Amino acid sequence: MNKRPTESESLFKKSPTQTIENSLERGDISIFDFPIILILKEVLEFLFTGTGTSTGVPMVGCSCEVCQSTDPLDKRLRSSGIIRSEKTSIVIDTGPDFRQQMLNHRITDIDAVVYTHQHKDHTAGLDDVRPFNYLRDKVMPLYTSEAVETHLRKEYYYIFERTDYPGLPRLHFKRIEPLTPFQIGDIDLLPLPLMHGPLPVLGFKVDSFAYLTDTNQLLPESIPHLQNLELLVLDALRITPHYSHFHLAKALEVIEELKPQRTYLTHISHLLGKHAEVSLTLPENVFLAYDGLRLQW
Repeated sequence: MNKRPTESESLFKKSPTQTIENSLERGDISIFDFPIILILKEVLEFLFTGTGTSTGVPMVGCSCEVCQSTDPLDKRLRSSGIIRSEKTSIVIDTGPDFRQQMLNHRITDIDAVVYTHQHKDHTAGLDDVRPFNYLRDKVMPLYTSEAVETHLRKEYYYIFERTDYPGLPRLHFKRIEPLTPFQIGDIDLLPLPLMHGPLPVLGFKVDSFAYLTDTNQLLPESIPHLQNLELLVLDALRITPHYSHFHLAKALEVIEELKPQRTYLTHISHLLGKHAEVSLTLPENVFLAYDGLRLQW
């Protein structure tokens, strides 16, 4: 039976169904193996297209050792990611680096965008969904809270005030609510309410994976959905405390409480330190995420 792909292997060449059918034809397995086969599931992937804070790393004008580092792992675009199955690709947040992130990873199509919140470092690249409108001839669905939709309609007023100009992005809002599951293609998502300082924001859970960026407080109603995950992505801005983000020590406390199998820290600033040095101080199941990292579950 084919082994499960590793993080370095190409995904989605064959579906689990195709793999089973081919193995039956070759005689590698028989119908008596079906009790084992039934536990197989399609592999999902999360691609970190950005892992940096609102200023990115390096920060403009800064001469600190992190910003001057030559280590590629210390180069961080604004935080964003893509959840992918064999059939579906979902972008989380379109920050100011969205265009470059799509080019860096040769992304040729996406099915939707979901938003965590309305801050500029998570929305400033929205206009750059236009190539997907042109090349794929489709309207882009945006899955947002009411607050995020209100912000985007105001911030990008020129998109919505007139619809007859041919160069405008073609967008369609779809409302999401905390703790109300929704589906995009073959991927099921659960929005989780969090706090980002005084601002309500959303994290997203997909199967045994959760993405929690820009937060300094997990709300009680979210915690039961975050226990014993296979993979957790969590905000960890810097070493010292911050009013709207987890700092490293607090993030580690949360990880100890939730007990995920593995955790990857994101939304990282230059004040956290060099990737290589900080990594040596972390528990064995906690890692710094980096731009281009792919996780599978």
